[in-house]
Amino acid sequence: MAKLNERLKLLRNEKQLAQTQVAELLKQSLRAYQYYESGHHIPEFPNLLFLADFYDVSMDYLIGRSETRGRMP
Repeated sequence: MAKLNERLKLLRNEKQLAQTQVAELLKQSLRAYQYYESGHHIPEFPNLLFLADFYDVSMDYLIGRSETRGRMP
């Protein structure tokens, strides 16, 4: 199963966004976001929620607990 950092990179690339763009959306430095994608740090819960909503995926998918992207109604 994919890890959070792998999912973040996959979803960002699917939307054809640069790391700087996602960092700006999160109101964080580029380096802080790069730590997320490298697996060195985990985003805080509010940022995880934001990213799941932004990419329109379930939290379980984002963190690697599920292969199903869809969110529950």
